[in-house]
Amino acid sequence: MTATASATGSSPLSSPSSVRRRLPGTGRTLAQLCAWLYALMLLAPLYYLLVSSFKTNAQIFASPLSPPTSLSLEKFTTAVTDARLDLAIINSLIVTVSSLAVVLVLAVPAAYALARAGGRAAAMIERAFSLGFLIPTFAALVPTFLLAAQLNLFHTRTFLILFLPATSLPLAVVLLTQFMRTVPQEVEEAARMDGAGSLTILVRVYMPMVVPGIATVGILSFLQYWNEYLYSLVIIGPDRAQRTIQVAVPTLRSPLETDFGVLAAGTVVTLLPVYVAYAFLQRRMEGAMIGSAVKI
Repeated sequence: MTATASATGSSPLSSPSSVRRRLPGTGRTLAQLCAWLYALMLLAPLYYLLVSSFKTNAQIFASPLSPPTSLSLEKFTTAVTDARLDLAIINSLIVTVSSLAVVLVLAVPAAYALARAGGRAAAMIERAFSLGFLIPTFAALVPTFLLAAQLNLFHTRTFLILFLPATSLPLAVVLLTQFMRTVPQEVEEAARMDGAGSLTILVRVYMPMVVPGIATVGILSFLQYWNEYLYSLVIIGPDRAQRTIQVAVPTLRSPLETDFGVLAAGTVVTLLPVYVAYAFLQRRMEGAMIGSAVKI
């Protein structure tokens, strides 16, 4: 073996088989390094906002990434008081939770019907939902404005609650349809033999089996509704009694001199509900992604 290795000018340790054995470990280390770098890229802006919430303008510009010298909550108190962020958070929660309930009530039965339907009609309806991705958000701004005025729902949260689900319904229906198609047909047939109707099958059979898909749609829709700014500004406007958190935070800017510490504190307040929602639903969403990858 030694002679063969000497004749070929290589050692046993550098043979192709040994290189292949080392590659998985190297690839794993590289993947972990990339994951940590990506996590650092995501955490760096959050760290900057958090430390800036405890600094003055001079400290922010002089040393933007250094830790704060004081942990006073004065900036947060000023942000909440000046922009009424407490009221804005309540309005955003009302709009987001109500819109989320509407989209799930509409998307779950629609996905169930499409998942078990056959023929060209069902395929055309599913394609029609897919076409919803091609409509730019700003393209519907003027028609939406005119519709709100015509229905006498301008400057109200009610119209926003009814409109926002329409913007995420195509994605919700398409995703849930794919999840519901993974439910075995035999399970539904067994339930029907026991006398269960379509509504009972949907609630007691399908929904428990596609909880990861519902959680995925819930997180994506929650993020979209909570971060929505354009339609909230146009439909509700600057009314303090009804405006959402995304409309309220920019009012912390001043044309004369902006306190960037207060602005950063207000931005941190807007991020807290998103992190709380993701903390509760992240396992369901990760399970859905892993399950989809295994099926593929």
